[in-house]
Amino acid sequence: MDSFLISVISFIVALGVLIAIHEFGHFWVARKVGVKVLRFSIGFGRPIYTKSLGEDKTEFVVAAIPLGGYVKMLDERESPVPEHELHRAFNRKTLGQRFAVVAAGPAFNFVFAIIAYWALFVVGIPGMKPIVDGIAVNSPVAIAGLQNGDEIISIGNKDTPTLEAVRMTLVEKVIDQAVVDVVIKRSDDVTQTLRLDLSAVPIDSISEDLFQYLGFEPYRPILDPVVGQVVAGGAGEKAGLLAGDRIVSVDGKAYDDWVKWAEYVRSKPEIPIIIKVLRNGVEAVYTVVPAAIETQAGKIGRVGLGPLVPEGFYDGLRATQHYGLFHSVFKGVQKTWDMSILTLQMMWKMITGEASFKNISGPVSIAQYAGQTAQIGIIAFISFMAIISVSLGVLNLLPIPLLDGGHLMYYVIEFFKGSPVSEDAQIFGQKIGIILLGSLMFLAIFNDFNRLFS
Repeated sequence: MDSFLISVISFIVALGVLIAIHEFGHFWVARKVGVKVLRFSIGFGRPIYTKSLGEDKTEFVVAAIPLGGYVKMLDERESPVPEHELHRAFNRKTLGQRFAVVAAGPAFNFVFAIIAYWALFVVGIPGMKPIVDGIAVNSPVAIAGLQNGDEIISIGNKDTPTLEAVRMTLVEKVIDQAVVDVVIKRSDDVTQTLRLDLSAVPIDSISEDLFQYLGFEPYRPILDPVVGQVVAGGAGEKAGLLAGDRIVSVDGKAYDDWVKWAEYVRSKPEIPIIIKVLRNGVEAVYTVVPAAIETQAGKIGRVGLGPLVPEGFYDGLRATQHYGLFHSVFKGVQKTWDMSILTLQMMWKMITGEASFKNISGPVSIAQYAGQTAQIGIIAFISFMAIISVSLGVLNLLPIPLLDGGHLMYYVIEFFKGSPVSEDAQIFGQKIGIILLGSLMFLAIFNDFNRLFS
């Protein structure tokens, strides 16, 4: 299936599920406190599907623009309410009940993230062991004392069994600009604690190549440049390449490592390259035009070939982040909390100018991430959804009018003031909210297109 189509479908599925969970939080709590729900909508704009259900004939709607949703409740401020239903109007409920209804949306996003992380930790999140290689002279990791072949056991008292666990922990510590203890295991099984200074590492590096900024690359064994898989319809198949072909050279340069020649291909989207292969002892030359693939990092070339990986080649290098059934609950809560704090810290760093607004991603970038994780597998896709769910929860709790957090802010003021915020003040707040959210959306879309065309 075309990668663009996969990205679109994955984006709609992920966002649709997360929006439904958010709105179901509002819906469920509203029903529990006796509020009549008139409409439950996934998406905005023209309805493409409508179904009325229940005694109240609540309209369940799927609309054309899948970038949000809403729950419409009976409310005297929006339309006249029959006297016999006044007790079911949202505006007639107590302050505590209204607060609970509004807070339930973000709360359900956090609950989803906790459940998702719990499931991932129970099943086990596979990855590569975090073994460092290619350490650069005078880099932060070199100054700390890390050496090629060291395995990172923990960072700042957080276990790091996989490379991805190392990446996420380093992201947190770079945002804190911290100096952290790193426990490493040397090739002779000796364990040592080192001090890694991250105070001078630019925060924007977390969205680029963080390992490169720190001065190392993950260890990987050298894989011979032998074709193992040929994707049907790919550029390699069209050119005549077959499984078993050994790549001898590309554009006249010899290669003895699959990754190195694959990196060269990535740099040549839609540019013809000359590949010399060895097949059954005989050399042959083929002209291949790598297909252009849009990614978060820009346009890359792809020829549709996979390496021949000998059985047991990666044995000893794989690891799994796995916990027991009950301990995973704690880990799920901890992970959701950590991601929430990380999101807030990153927002604050952007506001104070310590991080660039280029880190804000819009729907195009999110769709690309959705497609990439969906192609990797169900574990990566669920992890992606958990991160987005946390982001939705945090974003909606911000004290900005129009968002749930704005309404909650009004209720806090009402609690101390003893009466609701005036209608004029709410209208003024809505105007401010529209400006802020409109600016944020414009910036996110601008960043998306800047990444695509830069």
